Amino acid sequence: MLTMRSAFSVLTVVILAHASSALAQTGANAADNYPAKTVRLVVPFTPGAANDITARLIGTKLAENLAQQFVIDNRPGSGGILGAETVAKATADGYTLLASNPGPSINNPVLNRKPGYRVEDFAAVIIYGYTPLIIAAYPGFAPRNPRELVDYLKANPGKVTWGTSGTGGGGHIGLVFFQMATGTDAVHIPYKGAAAGLTDLAAGNISLNYTTLASADSLLKTGRLRIIGIAASKRLSQLAEVPTLGESGIAAPAGTPAAIIGKLNRQINRIIATPESQSRFAQLGIEASGGTPQEADAFIRSEAARLKELMRKGLLSVLD
Repeated sequence: MLTMRSAFSVLTVVILAHASSALAQTGANAADNYPAKTVRLVVPFTPGAANDITARLIGTKLAENLAQQFVIDNRPGSGGILGAETVAKATADGYTLLASNPGPSINNPVLNRKPGYRVEDFAAVIIYGYTPLIIAAYPGFAPRNPRELVDYLKANPGKVTWGTSGTGGGGHIGLVFFQMATGTDAVHIPYKGAAAGLTDLAAGNISLNYTTLASADSLLKTGRLRIIGIAASKRLSQLAEVPTLGESGIAAPAGTPAAIIGKLNRQINRIIATPESQSRFAQLGIEASGGTPQEADAFIRSEAARLKELMRKGLLSVLD
């Protein structure tokens, strides 16, 4: 049974930024009037995915609280690399942020030979929630729960097709961990985003998909998909009948003043603590988090180290 709570079993929503001690003092003055213009919140995925939905919720509330526009800029492509690279190369002034999960901010820069940016190009503002990955299945797929799934995979090694939102993404790494923990072998089918893979799954072109409740919600409600299991430590209240198997965020370019990071952190902590946000997060199967930039940053560094260890052991390969 999988019991890990990490970037590899849950998608983490985090805002990243970096500030050196030298910038912290000059940034204090900059934060007094921040934001003085429109802030761009880059989502490296297609509209409708979990990161997009939560980024719009957070962005709307930040706009209300700070009396300035926060515009969502969807930049999908290459497993989130396109959007993340856009932010990594933007001016470090707090006006370009990244609403990300571990795929673009950890997995891609570690796994890819030439990703165009590094984990160190971002520093965390806040982790605002965790959403467990779910194993969604085509309704006609025989196994009905995790135990039956493992037995079926062992009886059919290398035959079951398992989709994710892309190579190096959270679903892909989660699949690697699932196979390590269960001693099974499935055929990974990477897609360019969550929507395409889920559409193929509903059509019966593949058997399984590692995704999030938010991304698969409409297909689940209409019965075109069903859930075999959830990678979480406890059952979700809205899916109490679904057994468990056992972390989306915002970032800014390195060099963003620490005072601006702190201001954003305080605002987002307040937003996710409201009953409205708590209710919406629960509907999406997201556990609201919060905390300090330092805590979020420590999480990212530790997960990057774990990924490098998997590569050292030969369990993951460098991507071209």
